[in-house]
Amino acid sequence: MTSPTPAGWFPDANDPSMIRWWDGHQWTEHTRPRQPAGPPSEGTTGTPPRVAEPTTTPGDGSRPQRPRLFGKGQALDEANAEIERLRAELVRVGAWDVVQKSAELDRLSNEIGAAHADLAQQQSAALVERQRVENELMLLRQRVVETNEAAILQEVGVYAYHHPLDDSVAYKSELSRLQDRIKAMVKKDGGAISASTTWQVDGSVVKGRKMVNDISKLMLRAYNAEADNLVRSLKPYKVQSAKDRLTKVAHTIANLGSSMSIRVSVPYHELRLRELELTADYLEKVTEEKERDREERERLREERKVEQEIERERQRLRKEQQQFEQAIRQLEAQGDAEGAERLRVQLQGVMGEIEAVDFRARTLTAGHVYVISNIGSFGEGVLKIGMTRRLEPMDRVKELGDASVPFIFDVHALYFSENAVKIEREMHLAFADRRVNRVNNRKEFFRVGPAEARDALARLSGELMTFVEEPEALEYRQGLHESSGVA
Repeated sequence: MTSPTPAGWFPDANDPSMIRWWDGHQWTEHTRPRQPAGPPSEGTTGTPPRVAEPTTTPGDGSRPQRPRLFGKGQALDEANAEIERLRAELVRVGAWDVVQKSAELDRLSNEIGAAHADLAQQQSAALVERQRVENELMLLRQRVVETNEAAILQEVGVYAYHHPLDDSVAYKSELSRLQDRIKAMVKKDGGAISASTTWQVDGSVVKGRKMVNDISKLMLRAYNAEADNLVRSLKPYKVQSAKDRLTKVAHTIANLGSSMSIRVSVPYHELRLRELELTADYLEKVTEEKERDREERERLREERKVEQEIERERQRLRKEQQQFEQAIRQLEAQGDAEGAERLRVQLQGVMGEIEAVDFRARTLTAGHVYVISNIGSFGEGVLKIGMTRRLEPMDRVKELGDASVPFIFDVHALYFSENAVKIEREMHLAFADRRVNRVNNRKEFFRVGPAEARDALARLSGELMTFVEEPEALEYRQGLHESSGVA
């Protein structure tokens, strides 16, 4: 058995063999072992002192009553005794652990709830940040796509001029005038850069002004170096990115020089941006003129070839004409009228050919419309539809199948017409929505089947002698056969 627990001491919930001191408001760190039955030992240390209180024993043997000497203190002792009794009872039946676990469970539940709320807040913030980043990424991708599209269009001859002028000479003159204005603004007090005039160094405005001027020159030199570098390395389709980069440089200078109010002036910055635009326009115009000159040289070469071919054919026919005429005169001199008549019939044929050649030389629209394909180079279902004024149209077809393509072209149709230019144009219009290159109309390739081209050519010409629907593609098919044999 254990002795009764002294007032103020209660069984420890964590260790039933110990008792802990309750100071009336909270549990303290004071503990001691529970004492066995018997008189309490005196002189025990480490516990709060107790004041001995007299008791009286009634004659009927009932429980001794504590005298009501201390008022509220007596009520507190009684409450503590009741708490002690209840706690001891909870410990006895094992419910005290349940109470503690319930309190711990409530605490953990509150912590979990707070953690969930904090997690939800973090997730919400993360979603907002993710949306912002995705929007920014979308804008950047859009700019990349726009730049790529501009580059592609520029490569095939499509460019939106910022300042349309007639030719490269006009652009060069405008650039020269603009650069003169830029040089004038760069000079001292020209307005290229602005800065504070009240800056002081050691209380001196003069020293402050000198420092501001020196730093302003350095900032302007950095800005001009970047602008000049962008002009030198500019590609027409990258003009917008160059302008954005130069604007960022201007903003950086304004941020670095904010304490002295140093910044590139707006008028000067606009001049440098206009310089970039004019430079891009000038470069594109030069490229355009070079391409036009190249096409003109190609056209003139083709015209010379046609003229030379016609002249060779005319000379050949003239020579035949002279031979027939000489032979006819000899036969007539010999009295062979029948032989002379036969030669006159042949001479009429030669004269007809000479007339046809002269007609071809006079008529620029006469020529052969050709429909050709190259399945080894472009795949099936792709035709090239064009026109040539050559007397021998196959010479032109052979030129098209030179070293620029891996296989020679196959001919589906060669049709001569006095108005071949019109037939070619109408066939191009008929298949305009089937162009392989819808930007550059000089590329005469169409995604059209041979049967469709045959029907269109027959409809426009009114007659069509021959048309080969299945291309031979000899080299291509031989290559496939050899590849399958090796495999």
